[in-house]
Amino acid sequence: MQSTFSGLNTMVNGIYTNRLGLNTVGHNISNSNTEGYSRQTAHAAATPSSEVYTLAGASQVGNGSTVTSVIRARDIYADRQYWKENSTNSYYVGKANNYAKIESIFNDSKNTGVQNAMEKFYEAWEDCSTTASSDTSRQNVINAGQNFAQSLQIAANHVKEQITSLYDDISLSVDDMNRLLGQMVELNKNISGIEATGAHANDLRDQRDLIVDQLTEMTNITVYEASNGMYTLVSNGTTLVNGITKVDLEMSPPKNNNEYSLTDFDIMIKQTGTIYTPGGGELKAQFEAIAEDKAYIDEVARMATFLLTTFNHQHRAGYGIDGNKDHPFNNVNPDDDATTGLNFYGESDVYFDWSEENGLVMCEVLHDGTLANSTARQLKGMQILDMLVVNSELTAVDGHKKLATRSGERNGFGELWYQAEGGGYTTNVSAARKTASGKPIPVDVNGSGDGSNAVWIAVLLNCEYDKTSPEVINDNRAIGKGSLFSYYNTNMTTMGSSAANMNGKVEFQSNVMLQVENLRSSTNGVNWDEELTNMIMFQQGYSACSRCLNAMDECLDKLINGTGTVGR
Repeated sequence: MQSTFSGLNTMVNGIYTNRLGLNTVGHNISNSNTEGYSRQTAHAAATPSSEVYTLAGASQVGNGSTVTSVIRARDIYADRQYWKENSTNSYYVGKANNYAKIESIFNDSKNTGVQNAMEKFYEAWEDCSTTASSDTSRQNVINAGQNFAQSLQIAANHVKEQITSLYDDISLSVDDMNRLLGQMVELNKNISGIEATGAHANDLRDQRDLIVDQLTEMTNITVYEASNGMYTLVSNGTTLVNGITKVDLEMSPPKNNNEYSLTDFDIMIKQTGTIYTPGGGELKAQFEAIAEDKAYIDEVARMATFLLTTFNHQHRAGYGIDGNKDHPFNNVNPDDDATTGLNFYGESDVYFDWSEENGLVMCEVLHDGTLANSTARQLKGMQILDMLVVNSELTAVDGHKKLATRSGERNGFGELWYQAEGGGYTTNVSAARKTASGKPIPVDVNGSGDGSNAVWIAVLLNCEYDKTSPEVINDNRAIGKGSLFSYYNTNMTTMGSSAANMNGKVEFQSNVMLQVENLRSSTNGVNWDEELTNMIMFQQGYSACSRCLNAMDECLDKLINGTGTVGR
């Protein structure tokens, strides 16, 4: 049998239910712009009824309502889709950002950069081919050569700085990951403790899922939830978090990379000492960008190798106004023993040779043409570019006279003069001195120069391997069979194509992310219209329960205070 005051309890339950509903609505509205927040709903249910007796027998009368739980709105399948696509999106964005920076380094839209320096170098040789006797024209070639060599070095150094910057970004990401993984462990502990009593740790779960969002920006993450509510995070086969335990990530000890004159790093798992390899996200993009940037340095180094080998060989074959030959145009600094590893004290020279198997090899050659006792040294990457300078003999006072602009002079009858075996000169090919390949050695009779070798050098710079004249040296080219111009332009076109392709992927992935985010927010997002509607509903319910409570109170007041007073 219901008590006299059971109606009051029924209305009190209704007031509590509606008030908690209003509190939940207020919590949703106040967090509508909070990152990672999920809309919460107060779920109400009828309280157990009481048995009363009527003329028809026993009946059940309700005792109002109560809130059984407050649950967040979350779609785990949408979350998993978001985490997967978020990692992919960050990977594409990271790659696109690196391409943008590399493109700015090799920006040829203005009158600066490698393309401009290369064109001026070619134009200087082309001009010198018709004005070889002009000191100004010859000096202009040397100056343009210095500028070209420096432009290659500057571009490569900028790329090297970009690699160093990427490693700095990776180090910051590792610190962020350790911080987030530590927070994940603490949240696992707190959520498990709260939900062990049957409650729902809604806000803590939101914070934990937000951490997963942030982690997937840096790497790929697969989430597993245990029966106790704890998360296990696995990345590319490595368990980063397992309930209340986690791994610590750190940068490896620096690894000196002499080939590129920089320091390389890996990400290590501190507990095991093994290398952690990201399978996605920004970290994977950064490591791939480092490898690509090194490849760009290699491409620039191949251009420098072409100058040190094929181009140098063509220059050595020509004669300067001083009547001498065998002067390399590009060389290493003879005083830089620490860099070259060779000894240049006026008794030796340096010679470069390139092959696809061995790359660029530097040898020390004595003035009598024999190899020095020192071992040949293989050069790569920045090692090549750091050594590339215009021969100091050419940059010295009156050094332009050694610029090999001519192949030889022809006499008044159109016959070519050659250096004779016994000294002097001759027009007899059989009596002329010859090179190792058997070709006669032409000489300049009057010292003015006809610019013929400058012609062949200009042709060499801008002509393919199999389309040059017989006078042009066609040894193995480090840049392949194309010209120096086509090699550079092909690489720049490939870079631009790769950048455009990556930008297209970023745009496509951003559309995918928008769809996934919309799918996700359709479940956990706060809808103001819906919340305001719920607010009015709970407000009206609260008021109705209060008015009913007042009515019952008046009835009880009349019953208690008015009964038995009739006739007084």
